[in-house]
Amino acid sequence: MNEAIRKLAKEQVPEIIRIRRHLHANPELSFKEFKTSAFISEQLSRFGIPHQTGIVGTGICAIIEGTKVSSDGLSPDGKKKSTKVIALRADMDALPIEEKNKVPYASKNPGVMHACGHDVHSASLLGTARILYQLRNEFEGSIKLIFQPGEELLPGGASLMIKEGVLENPKPLLILGQHVQTSIEAGKAGFRSGMYMASTDELYLTVKGRGGHAAMPDTYVNPLLIASEILLALDKEFMSGRAKDKPYATHDGIPTVLAFGKITGAGATNVIPDEVKIEGTFRTMNEKWRKQAHEKMKTLAHRIAQEQKGSCEFIIADGYPSLANDARITASAKAAAIAYLGAENTQELDIRMTGEDFSFYSHHLPACFYRLGTGNKSKGIVSGVHTGTFDIDENALETGSGLMAAIALELLKAL
Repeated sequence: MNEAIRKLAKEQVPEIIRIRRHLHANPELSFKEFKTSAFISEQLSRFGIPHQTGIVGTGICAIIEGTKVSSDGLSPDGKKKSTKVIALRADMDALPIEEKNKVPYASKNPGVMHACGHDVHSASLLGTARILYQLRNEFEGSIKLIFQPGEELLPGGASLMIKEGVLENPKPLLILGQHVQTSIEAGKAGFRSGMYMASTDELYLTVKGRGGHAAMPDTYVNPLLIASEILLALDKEFMSGRAKDKPYATHDGIPTVLAFGKITGAGATNVIPDEVKIEGTFRTMNEKWRKQAHEKMKTLAHRIAQEQKGSCEFIIADGYPSLANDARITASAKAAAIAYLGAENTQELDIRMTGEDFSFYSHHLPACFYRLGTGNKSKGIVSGVHTGTFDIDENALETGSGLMAAIALELLKAL
């Protein structure tokens, strides 16, 4: 089967590159992927794959049904159909970033760019779909394809698609997703079982004092000083004890990051403001600890503010949950990748404190979210995601399309 997949993946390379370049040149922001969705629907129709459009506005769901008759008498005539279903997901939205690459397929939309590789994800899944449809007589069961909007924007397209029933009728037994990574060379892939990506909460802290003339300290309560004490106390509480080789702290073994990136106090050299606004992020990999940490942050901030004769308002906007890869599914997926790519091209991944809304699926189904190598140091393709110079070695599209098909068929067979 792997030889057949490799052959089909290689044959369609020019087509999948064309699709990826079209998507890259025409990026659309989260939940506004109208032309992107129409284009993907057009490709699926061209391939002959039935699908539903308009889920959460721009999302698409397709089904490829295997027609192979199994040993227990399951028939392709519809009288008795296999209930085995797995799902494959790709996201479609772009980022509000100005592209700096001077390539023929550079973004035509000023200030909007596929800087996170979602064009690659969608093009690869279309390639996978085409391969699986051509091989539908070789497997039993069904494969659900999810083209998802809005990964980059809360509340996340995954959560909304789940609410609209994308994981029902038929209900998948597991789900796979892949994501580009330029630090891994094209032709390779990476896997990690268990805790992999963090939850991503947004923090909005307003510290209130009493403003006044800087020359008269007896008349004001400086919110800047209160904010400073709160920030230092929070950092000590949540980020102390970091190991030199890890960018995160641990609490009872749970990776954790608390960071603040914005502070605004609208005063002047001789003006003490009434309040200070602070924004940050909290990330971890355990949902119980996540909730406990939220309360701990609020309690600490309120206590310090009151002790300093001020007050505070602490709003925590829940973002995406943490992502844990199912151990059994990930082990099987990695084994399938080794069989398809070779052991030398399959590697173990480190924990990442970045987030992904694929995590919502992982809280409903056994899941495996793995990395597709897209970098090429010899070609200078090394820029990370969310930068204006992000690009990929397009040889990765052959790997991405074929690898997901190989993993999908191996997992479907094992169910």
